[in-house]
Amino acid sequence: MIIYTPPKAAETIPVIDLGGADDASQRKRLAWEIHKACRETGFFYVVNHGVPQTLIDDQFLWARRFFALPLDEKMKIDMKKSPSKVGYEPIGAQVLDSQDDSDAAPSDLKESFQCTMDLPDDHPLAQLGLRSYGHNQWPDGLPGFKEQTLAYQAAVRALGDRILRLMALSLDLPETYFESMYDMPGLGLRLLRYPPQPDNARPNQIGAGAHTDWGGITLLAQDDIGGLEVRNADGEWIAAPPIAGSFVVNLGDLMARWTNGLYNSNAHRVMNNGVRRTDRQSIAFFYSPRPSAIIEALPTCVDADRPAKYPPCTAQDHMDEMFRRSYGYKPGETVAA
Repeated sequence: MIIYTPPKAAETIPVIDLGGADDASQRKRLAWEIHKACRETGFFYVVNHGVPQTLIDDQFLWARRFFALPLDEKMKIDMKKSPSKVGYEPIGAQVLDSQDDSDAAPSDLKESFQCTMDLPDDHPLAQLGLRSYGHNQWPDGLPGFKEQTLAYQAAVRALGDRILRLMALSLDLPETYFESMYDMPGLGLRLLRYPPQPDNARPNQIGAGAHTDWGGITLLAQDDIGGLEVRNADGEWIAAPPIAGSFVVNLGDLMARWTNGLYNSNAHRVMNNGVRRTDRQSIAFFYSPRPSAIIEALPTCVDADRPAKYPPCTAQDHMDEMFRRSYGYKPGETVAA
């Protein structure tokens, strides 16, 4: 596991203003800013992104209402009850700081609610039993929660599509390059609550252990508590403090693999030990290509001098492996649905 050490002050995570991105020349300029950010930290903020602030604020409000429910009510929609492994995850259920199967690490001090693309159980894609599609669980006694959460999911997905177009330009690819692989994407929206760091926490036990994200891109909304920390290209930990009206965007392992290592999927973590001693909340939107998409080096990221570093795989193969590691499956053990 990666032993916890204090971060440096924030200094290298850029803020990218998406205002005016309808102009072709402006999009090329933004693409170059994204290119630099993806090669340095794999993280950047976006502002003037088009997602209404009222929708974001309302989602945080509904998240607080959900987490305030009694534990037995939340456990009625335990993620283990869903074929797609979505629903409620109690504190201590996940170990993110686990880099290999022999590397014992303490569980994370967080609870979450996760949903994916909302499809009826009899939809052909839902019947495949993949974690990307359907089988969402919604709490009883919280009318309006589902509608609000799906509206937020749709708005952030649209922003994800805008960012993917800019990322394609940043890689000297056609702006629409990723669209065909995101027609029925693997997506997940995760509401997270981190209680204040307890005095009796195990060594190196924090809100979310050091980890990389698994898939394509992640869009994170965070409250004003702070605690997100990022490891930059030099291996140094820096803080990623909240910026009003922004999303934090970072790349997952699949995007690093797709770009043949040109772009970075860097480790990050959460430590909720600030002076305010209150809950920290964030909302993460994970956006990946459809499960059957073949992930191999992009044409602009491989040549005679830069041969492909990784063998091709499907997006689903990769996500299954990361799920297995994070939730304690044994080597070779089949990942259920």
